[in-house]
Amino acid sequence: MERRKFIRNSASSVLAGLLAPSFLQSSSLFANRTGANDKINVGLIGCRSMGWANLSDFLIHPEIDCIALCDVDQHVLSGRAADLVKLRNKKPELYGDYRKMLERKEIDVIIIGTPDHWHCLQMTDACAAGKDVYVEKPIANSIAECDAMVAAAKRHNRVVQVGQQQRSGNHWHEMKRYIDSGKLGKIAQVNVWANFNYAAILNPVPDSPVPAGVDFNFWLGPAPVRTFNEKRFHGSWRMFWDYGGGLMTDWGVHLLDMALWGMNVTEMPNRVIGSGGNFAYPGNYAETFDTLSVIYDFNDFTIQWNNIAGTETGPYGRNYGLAFKGTNGTLVINREGWEVIPEKNKAEPVKGEPDYQDHKKHVARFIECVKKRDFQTACTIENGSLCAKYAHLGNISARTGATLMYDDNKKSFNNDKADRLIKPDYREPWKFPKA
Repeated sequence: MERRKFIRNSASSVLAGLLAPSFLQSSSLFANRTGANDKINVGLIGCRSMGWANLSDFLIHPEIDCIALCDVDQHVLSGRAADLVKLRNKKPELYGDYRKMLERKEIDVIIIGTPDHWHCLQMTDACAAGKDVYVEKPIANSIAECDAMVAAAKRHNRVVQVGQQQRSGNHWHEMKRYIDSGKLGKIAQVNVWANFNYAAILNPVPDSPVPAGVDFNFWLGPAPVRTFNEKRFHGSWRMFWDYGGGLMTDWGVHLLDMALWGMNVTEMPNRVIGSGGNFAYPGNYAETFDTLSVIYDFNDFTIQWNNIAGTETGPYGRNYGLAFKGTNGTLVINREGWEVIPEKNKAEPVKGEPDYQDHKKHVARFIECVKKRDFQTACTIENGSLCAKYAHLGNISARTGATLMYDDNKKSFNNDKADRLIKPDYREPWKFPKA
């Protein structure tokens, strides 16, 4: 699974004591540093997976100090604290309640790597506390939460970046330039797909007592009360609607982001047609759909999403990716590279390779923006909101079985059943943040 490789590689790079890579050493990123006291103090909420991977790339930069870690799993928390001591020879303050950590005035930046259903509260609270925020994707687990997060960033004048690191990748920019050149001809359709084994839970286990050291009630947070099950906890939580949206929100925000960027889309589609269910594996323990197809309709082209969880093959020999279908050729791309497949002799075959520095560049850009108070981060909260909403639109259409039109000004669908899925009901004592 690529997530595991990425986390392992990011952590191992830092643990090896590597200096910043050459593209960072030569960057203007350090031009505004005036002395050793120009530190940026960071606090991490959610330390196990992507949160730690994010922090690892922050710690490449010598001006970053991580002074606080927060997690509801004491085993994870103590383990990451020990890792941080090895890296920096400094012991961070440890928290089980992120709100206590936000009281620390000396913290400048909060990294949020928690499950999706927690992003909104933690991000809006961090902004209110005067912190800049690096938040993992998707920015939220609902459309209404996306709006609340955008409003919080603006209201509190905070620098916010979303962890959609493909925005910082060299070969994705090459893709964009090639599309803009017009060499593909008229693009009538963009196909997007992601097939991964991890998104089908085929070995369910019975509910069990909460593991020692885990504050499961806090982990649930604003989500409904539910008994503990290890298949709804670390990692696999994203396959249950209360906490995530399956492959559509896990990979969809990354890949749909590139589709929307490539086609210059900044608004909602004309309509969304989704269909899905647990068709490939009827015994799938996951609530999110192992099989999903979504069509986003625009005036003169369509974007189509497909996934079949529990499989790892796909079009053009890639289990995930995008294909921009033009009249002159098809541009196929994923994180491993891109190529143009000509339509007869109407285009030249072209290939491009990645430098695999997307995430490091993404973090470096955010740090630069924090220093300069530049709100145009590599992936702004507005763009993160747009991509997350597209993912939620697809899921909601499939869940309701309806062709949907969404009015982003009125914040409503053309369907009452879909309207009820716009905003979650937060469990007491948690309160939905004001937009």
